[in-house]
Amino acid sequence: MKEKVLTSEEVSSYFRIPKLTVYKLAKDGAIPAAKVGKHWRFKKCELDKWFRKKQASTNK
Repeated sequence: MKEKVLTSEEVSSYFRIPKLTVYKLAKDGAIPAAKVGKHWRFKKCELDKWFRKKQASTNK
């Protein structure tokens, strides 16, 4: 199965956060991302793992 790769705009929509927040999180290394040329790309499966981990640590 092919892994889904998202753009910054798609991540912004997926998490319902501003695009600038997505850029800041990516730049700071706080969210799993890779820079391809001038563009950030995100693997959806990695974002889902990251979110579950954040959610679990928040619910403790």
